[in-house]
Amino acid sequence: MTTARRKSYGVKGAPYAFLLPATILFALFFALPIGYALWLSLHKVQVKGLGLGSGARKEVWAGLENYKDALSDSELLSGAVRVVGYGAIVIPVMLGLALLFALMLDTDKVRLAPFTRLAIFLPYAIPGVVAALLWGFLYLPDVSPFYFVLDKLGMPQPNLLDGGPLYLALSNIAVWGGTGFNMIVIYTSLQAIPAEVYEAAKLDGATPLQIALKIKIPMVAPSLVLTFFFSIIATLQVFSEPTTLKPLTNSVSTTWSPLMKVYQDAFRKGDIYSAAAEAAIIAVVTLVLSFGFLRAANSRNKQEEAR
Repeated sequence: MTTARRKSYGVKGAPYAFLLPATILFALFFALPIGYALWLSLHKVQVKGLGLGSGARKEVWAGLENYKDALSDSELLSGAVRVVGYGAIVIPVMLGLALLFALMLDTDKVRLAPFTRLAIFLPYAIPGVVAALLWGFLYLPDVSPFYFVLDKLGMPQPNLLDGGPLYLALSNIAVWGGTGFNMIVIYTSLQAIPAEVYEAAKLDGATPLQIALKIKIPMVAPSLVLTFFFSIIATLQVFSEPTTLKPLTNSVSTTWSPLMKVYQDAFRKGDIYSAAAEAAIIAVVTLVLSFGFLRAANSRNKQEEAR
């Protein structure tokens, strides 16, 4: 009887034993850092006297003071506005191209489909810093082959790293690197649609364009929602592209995006308490926007199913 109980407990405990390493890693490298950052955001350093000695600097409770300062910080708010403008360009263009490429690859007449899929997806495999450096040098008039060709043709040479064109330059890097991943997600969803659906549509006289607009796109709507969800998160956390291009132009400030502002406060100014509060605000805004969009999409799907 005792042996049977031990075997039963061993079988029931096996899943927890397999989950234990992942749980420990999650706690150490995800949950614990988040908790420590929240703890830092509620404290600040109080300086007494001249502040020359270690005893003159003391960590004290600040409550929501760091959050109030962050929400009233003009640099953080300006960075948020710039990111919104950046996202307004990146997300529609990137997802539109991903959907277009996925629909084109899903047709019967496409040639060299495996090579084309790999060619579109390959930029996603390149690290963001490397991609930003690559495009950054292509944007520089002194070393770019594009400017050389424009000069030989006698055409105007716009400065893509200055003023308004800077948004297009940064957006191009993100679109070039992210379109392939989103295309694979949508294309995989298209491949899961039963062939009988297409055959029935063709028997009813539907053209390839009508099949794409009225069958394929509605049936891959969950994948579009998923890719839009990922794109929102990636856009709000933009950091590597403007940081990498900063040495190449004076138009990118050290606080161009909210994450750059967090980095500047934490590692340049040494104020990790304010940086922790700013990071917490960015995380909350990201969660609210992302899950708000998911909830809106789910409610719309339920309304369509009810009809």
